[in-house]
Amino acid sequence: MANTNNRILLVEDDLNFGDVLKSYLEMHDYKVTLATDGEAGWEAFRKGDFELCILDVMMPKMDGFSLGRLIREKDRDVPLIFLTAKMLKEDVIEGLKLGADDYITKPFNSEELLLRIQNVFKRSVKKREEKMPDEFDFGKYHFNFKNRILSFNNGEEDTKLSPKEAHLLQLFCVKVNDILPRSEALEKIWLEDNYFTARSMDVFVTKLRKYLKNDPNVEIVNIHGNGFQLLDRTEK
Repeated sequence: MANTNNRILLVEDDLNFGDVLKSYLEMHDYKVTLATDGEAGWEAFRKGDFELCILDVMMPKMDGFSLGRLIREKDRDVPLIFLTAKMLKEDVIEGLKLGADDYITKPFNSEELLLRIQNVFKRSVKKREEKMPDEFDFGKYHFNFKNRILSFNNGEEDTKLSPKEAHLLQLFCVKVNDILPRSEALEKIWLEDNYFTARSMDVFVTKLRKYLKNDPNVEIVNIHGNGFQLLDRTEK
């Protein structure tokens, strides 16, 4: 299941094709805004908040590459996928200059586009994680994400975490004393939100609670209907 927070801007001048593609992506739980020319696409992007832009290259009023350049001036990181009628060398070079995340040549299978979108989002999540801090201090604990070491009381006790445990604790630490939505953790670590991944996450939360039991001022609490919260009562 896709994360319904993954908002897509689709700019495609063929209205029938755009409507079909929009409906298909919405069936897979993406939120899609459709614009039918480059200028309308730019207006939609300026007013909206999107995690991915899918741009047809050949469009009236403003072509996809011109739109991509405007988007890049406003947001350097949002992923771009270009739809091209022909995979021309010039188009590829132009797209690379803009930092294109993928190309897909028309005509294409909708499932192929869906897989490419999923892969782009996975890479985007990885990039965001790479930008997150990897050293944290909370309560009597020090957490080194890179080495996956949780230290208690200046090294009195060190615990080596598994990769998933470390990623989950990193998300908690970034949001210490704030709510970590269950859906956010599932999408970032398990890459999908369903019954089975949710149960798996609960198991990992239980493990982290055991690792943090030595400091009574540190606790992971349930936020009913929302997610979890790493409390550090020593933090002012």
